[in-house]
Amino acid sequence: MQEWMNWLVAAGVLVILELFTGTFYLLMIAIGLAFGALAALAGFSGPLQAIAAAIVGVIATGLLHRSRFGKPARSNSARDQNVNMDIGQRVQVPGWEDGKARVLYRGALWDIELGQGATPQAGEFKIVEVQGSRLIVSNA
Repeated sequence: MQEWMNWLVAAGVLVILELFTGTFYLLMIAIGLAFGALAALAGFSGPLQAIAAAIVGVIATGLLHRSRFGKPARSNSARDQNVNMDIGQRVQVPGWEDGKARVLYRGALWDIELGQGATPQAGEFKIVEVQGSRLIVSNA
């Protein structure tokens, strides 16, 4: 097998591994290996092929790391409806004492606090955040 084929086989293996892991970093290294194959096709020696693959792989990985795809989105799980099914649900509050209340929600007693900008009045409230066993609510 010729050298450029070895580079492409290695790149293909990394692409397959990337599909299992779901990260783009292995894909960036596979791009570097593809450039190693191009260097082999151009007739460069083995060490120059490896250097070309390494340089392109490092640059591609660095560019990915600096992009928005390189870092997972930072979200507050206490406010994320995809993490906590209580976010967005409604709760009935009969009365407030110093911005706090205690109500029965989903068969258990919960401490409830007013969220930012909410007014303490009896009635229906929307859950906007869950902090441990406390529900933070806003006016519905």
